[in-house]
Amino acid sequence: MVVSVRSLGLHGIAGYEVRAECFLSGGLPAFDIVGLPDTAVREARERVRAAVKNCGAKFPVSRITVNLAPAGQKKAGTVYDLPIFVGLLAASGELPPPPADAAFLGELSLTGAVRGVSGVLPMALAAREAGIRTLFVPAENAAEATLARGLTVCGVPDVRSLVQHLKGEAAISPAAPWVPAPEETPLPDLRDVMGQENVKRALEIAAAGGHNLLLIGSPGAGKSMLAKRLPSILPDLTPREALETSGIWSVAGLADPAHPLLTRRPFRSPHHTASAAALTGGGPALRPGEMSLAHNGVLFLDELPEFRRDVLEAMRQPLEEGAVTVARANGTLHLPARFQLICAMNPCRCGWRGHPTHRCTCSDRDVERYVEKISGPLLDRIDLHVNVPSVEYDAIRRRQPAESSAAVRERVCAARAVQARRFQGTDIACNAQMTAAMIGQFCRLDSTGESLMRSAFDRMGLTARSHDRILRVARTIADLDGEENILPQHLAEAIQYRNTDILRG
Repeated sequence: MVVSVRSLGLHGIAGYEVRAECFLSGGLPAFDIVGLPDTAVREARERVRAAVKNCGAKFPVSRITVNLAPAGQKKAGTVYDLPIFVGLLAASGELPPPPADAAFLGELSLTGAVRGVSGVLPMALAAREAGIRTLFVPAENAAEATLARGLTVCGVPDVRSLVQHLKGEAAISPAAPWVPAPEETPLPDLRDVMGQENVKRALEIAAAGGHNLLLIGSPGAGKSMLAKRLPSILPDLTPREALETSGIWSVAGLADPAHPLLTRRPFRSPHHTASAAALTGGGPALRPGEMSLAHNGVLFLDELPEFRRDVLEAMRQPLEEGAVTVARANGTLHLPARFQLICAMNPCRCGWRGHPTHRCTCSDRDVERYVEKISGPLLDRIDLHVNVPSVEYDAIRRRQPAESSAAVRERVCAARAVQARRFQGTDIACNAQMTAAMIGQFCRLDSTGESLMRSAFDRMGLTARSHDRILRVARTIADLDGEENILPQHLAEAIQYRNTDILRG
């Protein structure tokens, strides 16, 4: 007898349907799993064997063959333990055949407990698209699976409860749809930063338009402190963005079972020793990297010149396209990677170039070699280049409180609301993502602005890309001021943020 049990698998960050076909036949007792399983899938034989015996059922003494279809797709992980368990007992007559519109996924312990797995959200979304109506998942993952909506999710604590449910002896209650609660953990606040008003202004512009930002300054000036406070002034994720980002985090095993849906924008800060594969993603299981984990959020690279050259160059294409394609010998993976890049660096190797104490010991050639680690094409993709000066003593000791993140966030959200109305009906979420056609439509300049732009283009040796990025930033500044058109003062402020001379001291 052959019993087919529906389940789900993962390819990258997307789920797809898998069928566990269980067949019992005569011959010497054996237990084979086919369908390109990896080591973790093959080891399901021992977990299922122990779970069957520990739940009081009889393990069939026969030749057992389990095929995971489609057989040409590699299967990885422990998610197939539960469907193999159900198919095995149904094929031996211990259980009735499972409903045709039900699917099962989960890892088994030797005692019969059902353990949580990663990637449940994208698999639940794939189940809904495949017409599955009831999804049996580990109790730990039930809240996450309910985010897919349109499914009856049953959280299974152990196989004994599942057996009783399928026999009609004691039903498992469906999980209630999970509703996010207000975030209780406060984010670092801008009011903690004394002085640096010009940098805070640049941070506000970057947040309002989703622009990339480079902070350059001496040690202790507050670069990292400012960058880590950017999430406190960013708007919350939209429902669509939250679902996208939460699915990526779920595949990476970073989802919190108690709070499976992200509402705040992610903030990722990899160490400068990270490899290119760590940023782009990949590996044997083709998992998302830091750029995808920062999707719809912020990727912060501290000590930018200390990153390897190939790591930095790997970001060039994703910064333009909002996605990364990982090609490996075992497959090709397309991952979303629309993030906001925030970088921080010292002006030279010793860090004190331009400091009022004049303690820098670097020669001009030393500075050039230090800055040369960052290529021109990468710098061209960063919208705002901002000098972070050393903080004066009076600013540190002042008693008057600085402006809070909440006040800045109000202005940022108001500007984002203007952009949401402007780009309604498109996939564009903010000014930084505008296409060339949109720039021509929404970033028109008057005669004074045209003259100013032409002068800056010739004097600064701008590229076509930097020209467009200046206009995007100017559009954001105009939105913050509540202006429908870009005025000369908006354009002038945007141009000053393209001053790359600060990289040369």
